[in-house]
Amino acid sequence: MNDILDMLRGMKGTVEAFVLDDGCRERIIKIEKSISGAMGIPIINKGVEECLHRKYVVCIIKKEGFRPPPEPTVLLLTDTGLVLGEEVLPPYRKKFLENVNEYFIWLADDFVVYPDRRGGTKEFFIMPPVSFPEVSEMGMKNVVSCSPSAPSDIMLRKEHGFEDNPKLASILIGFDSDENLEP
Repeated sequence: MNDILDMLRGMKGTVEAFVLDDGCRERIIKIEKSISGAMGIPIINKGVEECLHRKYVVCIIKKEGFRPPPEPTVLLLTDTGLVLGEEVLPPYRKKFLENVNEYFIWLADDFVVYPDRRGGTKEFFIMPPVSFPEVSEMGMKNVVSCSPSAPSDIMLRKEHGFEDNPKLASILIGFDSDENLEP
């Protein structure tokens, strides 16, 4: 586990990295169950659900300069799985614009919707699990990462000695291993 923590601490933009204990994991589950969406659209943090089901969960406290996630961290889906909107982060904007072949509207600097897509009866904002290649490359299995909700993020930072600073954020990384990684 120390090798993983050392690698994460060495990443540009990382302020700290630490292993979550069971109590902290339970508090996150409780907080995430209480999150509700804006405009009546539910928010489902599938990334947190999957991450917390892994044997090991590590938290990174990051600041500006940390690398962007390799995939979208927010999707607007229907109950049939149709993508109505998705996050498009600046580093991936050029590739997105080169490959998109349908009408879309920018709702924010980093989110597009596809107004011509139709289907389903309900809509959800989904925060999907996101890959974390650096941990996968260390031989860990079933690696997923996610951003917890704002209340979980604040709790994580407060419990680990970080002020409520909007320039800091947390990322959870869950993974399995055939080896016992306890420090």
